Amino acid sequence: MTTLSNEWKGRWVIWGSFLCALIFQTIPWPGSLDLIRPSWLLLVTCYWVLALPHRVNVGTALVLGLLWDLLLGSTLGIRGMMMSIIIYVVAMNFLVLRNMALWQQAVVIGLLTMALEFMIFLGEYLIQDVDFNPMSLWSGVISCVLWPWMFLLLRRVRRHWHLK
Repeated sequence: MTTLSNEWKGRWVIWGSFLCALIFQTIPWPGSLDLIRPSWLLLVTCYWVLALPHRVNVGTALVLGLLWDLLLGSTLGIRGMMMSIIIYVVAMNFLVLRNMALWQQAVVIGLLTMALEFMIFLGEYLIQDVDFNPMSLWSGVISCVLWPWMFLLLRRVRRHWHLK
């Protein structure tokens, strides 16, 4: 009985963190600052894939990306597909990433965020005529800076709730 309750508790904690990330991801930022918004959803998903790869995987990333598309009112499936690709790369290399120093992980996460931004642009460019703004790549730098704090915060949450 306790194993079942621990499993449900873990699901609520993980999906609660995803809900917070989705809220932060869709909150409007003023003017041009919107281009440098960190990818909160990618940061949280990458953490859970690295920490608990048996619970959070590519399918989770697809669902979160679809929810992100729905909340933004953008072309359905672009962010879902691109999040799935990035999380697939993280999941396939989670042992390597897990053993890196925190600053090295931050650099990789920053590069993956830049790749996500560029892939989302390419996906939208194929469907509709959009212009690429190089300022959007700054979100990767911001995500790189935020990764150590996000990692430590979510690790504390995971340890507090005894998630395995």
